[in-house]
Amino acid sequence: MNDTHTDEDRLRAEIDELKRQLEEQKNLVAAPARHRPSRAALAFFGVLALALIIGGFFVGYTPRRRREAVLAAESKAGGEALPVVNVVAVERSAGKTQLVLPGNIQAVTEAPVLARASGYVARRYVDIGDRVAAGQPLAQIEAPELDQQIRPAKAALDQAHNAIAQSEAALKQGRTNENLARVTAGRWKNLFEKGVVSRQENDTYQAQWASQQANVEALEKAVAVAGSSAAALQANLDRINELKSYQTVRAPFAGVITLRNVDTGALINEGNTLLFRIAQTGRLRIYINLPQSEAGSVRPGQAATLVIPDLSGKKFAGTVTRTASALDPATRTLLTEVQISNTDGALLPGMYAQVDFSVQRARPSLAIRGDTLVVRSDGPQVAVVGGGGQVHFARIQLGRDYGDHLEVLSGLEEGQQIVVNPNDAVREGARVKPVALREKNQQ
Repeated sequence: MNDTHTDEDRLRAEIDELKRQLEEQKNLVAAPARHRPSRAALAFFGVLALALIIGGFFVGYTPRRRREAVLAAESKAGGEALPVVNVVAVERSAGKTQLVLPGNIQAVTEAPVLARASGYVARRYVDIGDRVAAGQPLAQIEAPELDQQIRPAKAALDQAHNAIAQSEAALKQGRTNENLARVTAGRWKNLFEKGVVSRQENDTYQAQWASQQANVEALEKAVAVAGSSAAALQANLDRINELKSYQTVRAPFAGVITLRNVDTGALINEGNTLLFRIAQTGRLRIYINLPQSEAGSVRPGQAATLVIPDLSGKKFAGTVTRTASALDPATRTLLTEVQISNTDGALLPGMYAQVDFSVQRARPSLAIRGDTLVVRSDGPQVAVVGGGGQVHFARIQLGRDYGDHLEVLSGLEEGQQIVVNPNDAVREGARVKPVALREKNQQ
């Protein structure tokens, strides 16, 4: 630009010199009015005018042409400049991450109360919301059929006891006869050995003794059979009496009545009719289905936090008590139980809750910003800026979505530069000028 100003100044100086010479010639020819200019003077004036025109052209056009050339060169240089893109580095996520999963709160101990005796509800002692102690009566059932079964059972048992007494008396008589036969057989044996009696007579009395021994054994077995029959009848009577005791429905454990299904006068079928439902609410539990990727991060004894959205986000401290130690093949999740104390009764069974785990990872995964992701027909990708500013679109496998950033399971390496909000200028193989984007917390 300095050379351009020098040329202009030089041309202006030459034009001014020509103008001065032209003025001098005009003065010479204009002095005597009667003196006509010669052809030489006219030719000189024509040449001088042409020189003035040519000088004016160069003074106006040449600098303009040079300026246009400079602007064209600058425009060409600007057109060949690389597009500027913002890039961020791929980093690893924090070693401790928050894992929030939904679940339903349940009572640790909950049981239905059914009737063991058929009949009608004579009295009902409790209703929903009542707290009961273990063994406390809940209802009374009237079952006249049981009373009718008890009377014949008692009569049959009495008959069995009489049969036992008769069998024992017969056994006693048999043993007496067996002793008499034994003594008689001994005496006849001594007489036979002395030759006083014949062998035939001795054998007769020996056979009678053996017969009495067999009769005693048969009577002993009869006594045992009568005793077994009486025991069976006694067991049947005890069973009926036990069923009669079930006419008073009692609480299996201390808790609160959460359901009442019958009222006074209702017909009860043994083992089928649900009377009440009782639950212990002093300690609650919640079952969580952990995804496969996080199954190895949660262990029994680990702390967890329960958040109830309906309670203004109030938090409750819980503990992981156990896991299923096996994934559900249908959902690829691990069933995990978290227990929480509820001594103040703030929580109720059936509530919806969110369980927040603080999961410590041995090797944290890579993470990228959400605005670096490019979703195409062949899957999620990011624009990676390599050496020399060349762009390469890398396919990635995504993990969890944390909102403002995403977990990357494969496809990237830590420290790689990826483009933020890639535009149309960012194409496969294109060259760009990367500029590191400062995070908000670094600004």
